[in-house]
Amino acid sequence: MSAGHDHGHGSEDSHAPAEFNQAFAIGIALNIAFVAVEAFYGWKINSLALLADAGHNLSDVAGLVLAWGGALAGKLHPDARHTYGWKRASILAAFINALLLLVAMGSLGWEAIGRLGSPEATEGWTIIAVAGVGIVINTATALLFMRGRKGDLNIRGAFLHMAADALVSLGVVIGGALYLWRGWAWIDPVMSLAIAVIIVAGTWNLFKQSLHLLFDGVPESVDPLAVRTFLLDLPGVTQVSDLHIWAMGTTDIALTAHLVMPQDRGGDDFLALATTQLHDLFEITHVTLQISGKALGTLCDPSTNERHDEHPH
Repeated sequence: MSAGHDHGHGSEDSHAPAEFNQAFAIGIALNIAFVAVEAFYGWKINSLALLADAGHNLSDVAGLVLAWGGALAGKLHPDARHTYGWKRASILAAFINALLLLVAMGSLGWEAIGRLGSPEATEGWTIIAVAGVGIVINTATALLFMRGRKGDLNIRGAFLHMAADALVSLGVVIGGALYLWRGWAWIDPVMSLAIAVIIVAGTWNLFKQSLHLLFDGVPESVDPLAVRTFLLDLPGVTQVSDLHIWAMGTTDIALTAHLVMPQDRGGDDFLALATTQLHDLFEITHVTLQISGKALGTLCDPSTNERHDEHPH
């Protein structure tokens, strides 16, 4: 039996969490200041839209702190008790971030529905001015995370949170303008409700993906059947079993597999070829391969494939 183990390939396309330390610090500082301003004016002029947006911005501050903590935890080195380190913290942060956003939008929607029955007059120009500042701050913060939104689910959560805030602020501005133009007191809760629905729809996929990864699901970017076929096509491999693919963190994918090689047990060159190609083709960064001349014992993978199988599972 021989084993190959590789975790030296970092994903070339993903951005290390440390690169976003400044983005997190700037985003948190800007949003804390804006929450104070928005909450004050929302209370002063009795605007549900401003107060709801301030509450949402406060949840975003918590979300940014959480995402930053997850990113930093993922950089901690493994030890004897945590052999994979704390990379999964970034997945957990993405999940809680999505959950926070869904809860915040649910609260906003509930309050908006209640306010529809008794809409109240407000000050349109104040709403437009304060929410306009919110658009600038939230858009600027979202742009800080834009380049990392595809390669890191945790960073994507931070980006979505801030992009959602910018959208909410835009809706508040539109609502204020319509109130000035037509005098519709009900436009404030209606705009809040519409924006909540849009943001929930956009956040749902982040919630599903992060929950999927928390339970060791195969990352969306990897086709497990294609990986199995690749391993089965390697020189000398007649059977692939015990294939497991999961996310160690939001930027690291791990794989373990048992390969049956009756004639040639491979060697360093074989293992180097397999791990390099798994990284290059599937962005799998942590590979462990077990090699033997025959199948070993009871397999925990029910979908064992052999090279001559006509219908691989």
